[in-house]
Amino acid sequence: MAKSSHVSETPATQMLKAHGVAFSEHPYAYVEDGGAQYSAQVLGWDPYAVVKTLIMQDQDAKPLIVLMHGNCKVSTKNLARQIGAKSVQACQPEVANRHSGYLVGGTSPFGTRRQMPVYVQESILALPSILINGGRRGFLVQIAPQVCVQLLGAQAVQCALAQ
Repeated sequence: MAKSSHVSETPATQMLKAHGVAFSEHPYAYVEDGGAQYSAQVLGWDPYAVVKTLIMQDQDAKPLIVLMHGNCKVSTKNLARQIGAKSVQACQPEVANRHSGYLVGGTSPFGTRRQMPVYVQESILALPSILINGGRRGFLVQIAPQVCVQLLGAQAVQCALAQ
């Protein structure tokens, strides 16, 4: 596959454009298991401002999206307590792919195949701008974090654990 500096549209960028959201594209060479720490490093960003999109599920296997700082983990115990679930756990990659319509490593919270509740680590909303997946591996978009609340109805939670 040829690498180019422009990435073709994804369901995520289509959704952002349809809602008039200003964003910039940040493609990079994707590395398997590189994650947000790697993308932050190659793009010259603080991993704290590179937001991971995690597909998780509650005890009834109902999917949900968690937006977390690139250098933090999710306290599933704290998250479950705040959203009124008995438990929360990460979905298996193939299950996450089915719910989101994206491949793990390229999951965006925008333009998902399935509507899912979205939870955002509260401290993300205090950042001036974030990098978040644009719907393809090796492709992040820079947006204002409030877009996650405005477009996705993301609810602020406190569930970050230092990595």
